[in-house]
Amino acid sequence: MNFRHLRYFVAAFEHGSFRKAGAALGVQESTISRRIRDMEDGLGSALFHRHSGGVCLTVAGQRLLSKARKVLRYVNEGAEIVDAVGRAKEGHLRVGIFTSLASGFLPDLLRGFAEEHPGVHIEIADGNPAEHVAAIRQFRLDIAFLTGTLDWPRCETDYLWSERVFVVLPESHALAQKEEVNWHDLAHEPFIVSDAPPGQEIHDYLVQRVADLGHHPKIQSQFVGRDNLLTLVAIGSGLTVTSEATTAAHVPGICYRPIVGEVLPFSGVWSPKNDNPALRRFVSMAKVLARREGAEL
Repeated sequence: MNFRHLRYFVAAFEHGSFRKAGAALGVQESTISRRIRDMEDGLGSALFHRHSGGVCLTVAGQRLLSKARKVLRYVNEGAEIVDAVGRAKEGHLRVGIFTSLASGFLPDLLRGFAEEHPGVHIEIADGNPAEHVAAIRQFRLDIAFLTGTLDWPRCETDYLWSERVFVVLPESHALAQKEEVNWHDLAHEPFIVSDAPPGQEIHDYLVQRVADLGHHPKIQSQFVGRDNLLTLVAIGSGLTVTSEATTAAHVPGICYRPIVGEVLPFSGVWSPKNDNPALRRFVSMAKVLARREGAEL
């Protein structure tokens, strides 16, 4: 007995004949009759009384009917769930980020995906690149968006977008009078970074850029998040740098100035072994958005 046999059995009962059941299911009457006979032979009991007007259930057939309907209902419900997940009508997507969601490519992508797949729950996690990549390999994250274009072992990586780099200044700072600044302007300035991600990466970034000018930067780590770090800039604790997306955040007492020639690339990173259908559709949408925005530049 299999799923198809049960469908034929229930259809024969509902339509009252093998001929009508076959017409409803799009199969030959002989196929219905033969499969029902196979069921009866396997069970050792007749399921239908045959007569000139059609068929009706035997006592054994009546006992089987409710169970058969229940099995068919469970299988159909399961198929609908699998179909919904496969088409990302429902499901779960875990996204690691290393940048602001204030504006730009990433919030546009998340918003567009949520509108197209409202049944998929999106979970966002902050973290540093090493943590995110480890989580991807262990399937605790589906995808992460990281700075750079580094190829991570056992992961797929695709460059998606770039953001300009800005220095964050107090409004009263002398450099606030300039439309853009360069690293020579910043070489002797004190900087502050957060101890939380991406603070360490910003620290390393500043060291590299200022060291290229022959100076050692003055950098102090602060045990605060991104928002409070900007407030510390406003009260004169030091400068910091950030990506373009963050500049949509308005904090009293600060201003943003682009650093000449500084651009940060961002890439999506995921595991090729991850079979989450929502991930596949999310990656596909990200690539389409990246091509569209690239064409508009």
